[in-house]
Amino acid sequence: MADFNQNFNTNNGAGDFERFNSDGTRKKGKGEKNKKGAGAGILLALIAVVALILLGNSMVVTKQNQFKLIRQFGRVQRVVTDAGLSFKIPFIESVDTIPKELLLYDLPSSDVITSDKKTMIVDSYVLWHVTDPLKFAQTLSCSVNNAEGRIDAIVYNATKNTISNMKQDEVIRSRDGKMTITVDQDPEEVKNNDMVISEEHEEVVEITSLTEEIMAQINHVEEQYGIEISAVEVKKLDLPDDNKQAVYTRMISERENIAAQYTAEGKSEAKMIENTTDKEVSIMLSDAQAKAEATVAEGEAEYMKILTNAYSDPAKMDFYSFVRALDALKESMRGDNKTIILSDDSPIAQIFNGQY
Repeated sequence: MADFNQNFNTNNGAGDFERFNSDGTRKKGKGEKNKKGAGAGILLALIAVVALILLGNSMVVTKQNQFKLIRQFGRVQRVVTDAGLSFKIPFIESVDTIPKELLLYDLPSSDVITSDKKTMIVDSYVLWHVTDPLKFAQTLSCSVNNAEGRIDAIVYNATKNTISNMKQDEVIRSRDGKMTITVDQDPEEVKNNDMVISEEHEEVVEITSLTEEIMAQINHVEEQYGIEISAVEVKKLDLPDDNKQAVYTRMISERENIAAQYTAEGKSEAKMIENTTDKEVSIMLSDAQAKAEATVAEGEAEYMKILTNAYSDPAKMDFYSFVRALDALKESMRGDNKTIILSDDSPIAQIFNGQY
């Protein structure tokens, strides 16, 4: 035909035919058209992937418990403090994450020396959080480990300074903020010193606790590092094993001495009460005996008065003589097998004989 020729191509050995136009140029086949379409699809896919990468790299997701620091070439450009979605320049700006929530740092146990040269082991923990993320980034490089290292040194120094000004007993007693002491001063004198005394001359004095003393020395941390230490709590306050038993023995001895003192005071007070009671009983018995003797004496005096009056009256003298004779007879008849011999002039015999 005039418009095209078919030429058998044997270069590849496959027996393919090539199509030519009437002017001798080769016609484009379906395979070449498909190749161009595939190349355009790949290009679009690459553009989409790059766009997704750029979009993903530009998005900044801030959670509720986080701060986000946006840096450009190492310098902080802005700080994201609110939770949500924000954006940055991809591949130019970077993001650092800083925790916003309250953090707990368990300090390693440390040995400290008291003012009386006694060693104590302090085991404590710290509650802290970031308050100024920009200062935290500038001073601690946004590192929680760096912050905990600084906190460890600060709290240890504050603990050492606090305990070094206290005796061992004061450290133990001040752990809960209360201390019981024995008072030897006059109550009025002690009241003038703002101390409240109980009747047993012991008192519970409100004192500054060990943790409060430590906290008072670390209030500069926020200004220096952009963090705030919320609390320092002592988990364990112990003694070294080599002198623990000696301290316990001394404390037991002190408690035993106090107990012995209380026991002696109790016995002394009991003896005083007993002596006072015995004295009062003796006085009461003496008074009762004196009153009884006085009553008996009064009764006997009245009895003798009655007898005197009776015998002094002739009209009553015979009657009382008769009554006394009957009383004597009654006393004589007590017992068994009793015999009474009466004379003829006896008033009783005369009664029996019917002479009265």
